[in-house]
Amino acid sequence: MKKGVLILNHEQIQHKIKRIAYQVYESNLEEKEIVLAGISKNGYEFAQRLKTWLEKISPLKISLCEVKVDKKDPLGKITTSLEKSDYQDKSVILTDDVLNSGTTLIYGVKHFLEVPLKQFKTAVLVDRNHKKYPVKADFKGISLSTSIHETVTLTFEKGNNKAELF
Repeated sequence: MKKGVLILNHEQIQHKIKRIAYQVYESNLEEKEIVLAGISKNGYEFAQRLKTWLEKISPLKISLCEVKVDKKDPLGKITTSLEKSDYQDKSVILTDDVLNSGTTLIYGVKHFLEVPLKQFKTAVLVDRNHKKYPVKADFKGISLSTSIHETVTLTFEKGNNKAELF
């Protein structure tokens, strides 16, 4: 197996998630409840970890929502673990692990625009700066300038989270 270059180790990822949690809370000070909508699989893992931090630092009621997007066919049906009525008129933060071209995030955003929301933001751990679409992360752990041929892989393992560049 190819060895990647370590970009973020476990402690750095924890620190980034904690910092993003404070930023999310600051942008939702007037809210009682928010929805963290994580793009399956790693975006949802990120949302779960973000929820843990938000519960430590804020009185916010946080609902988790898993968003399933077929990355090979992003125009296909997008499903969520919550009903549209569960996030209507609420503050929603769409999370993903790595923002590559923006394809997954932009189609995730499109899905949530079908329902009136109070506020909508995006959060990623790694922003690669290779966007095909005009999508930006409102909250990001780290920005990386990489070549188009390189990939960033985020691994969530208990006690051994890491981001690597291949």
